[in-house]
Amino acid sequence: MKRSHIIQAVMIVLFSLSSLGIIGGSFFLRKAFSNSSEPEIITDTTRYQEIRNQLWYDFEDVKHFPNQIPTDAKDIRMAYSPGFLQGGSFFQIRLKQSPEKIKKLLSQYRNNAKYQYRGGDTNDHINQPNGVPTTFFYTNDSSEGTFTNEYEILVLNATDRGKPGFKWNHGDSYGVAINSSASEIIYWAEQW
Repeated sequence: MKRSHIIQAVMIVLFSLSSLGIIGGSFFLRKAFSNSSEPEIITDTTRYQEIRNQLWYDFEDVKHFPNQIPTDAKDIRMAYSPGFLQGGSFFQIRLKQSPEKIKKLLSQYRNNAKYQYRGGDTNDHINQPNGVPTTFFYTNDSSEGTFTNEYEILVLNATDRGKPGFKWNHGDSYGVAINSSASEIIYWAEQW
């Protein structure tokens, strides 16, 4: 009699453990294969300083960004992605300021730019003669990732970290995109 009770108890424990294993395993498989394979894009502007000063991997790429969001800035949009596995990361903040301030910033950044483009996106820019990767318009109000011709894209630096035969396979670039007619500036940094 006792032996059958022990066998029943062992069977109950084994069934319970296997049920927990199935539930736990399905949870981890669901997490592994869910759409979370793409990193979350952070758009919360209250995290701006944290991202600029602590989360971005290389301060040199974001030193041209404002230390804090200017108090007179309007229509602020931000997009930050820390990257995932082999995927790149990006950081972009878009804001409107007075026409006088934008004119001053345009002059400053034009003087420091190593490359200049009008409209387009990183794919357009890299495919031009002596072109370099730039950025997509992540902070656009629509899903369109290309800058219109009103934007002057000024590349402050671009570093190719690819291997021979794989130009621009890895690297980084940073700069600004300015739309004078809209009194708007977009600070950007990319790493891939």
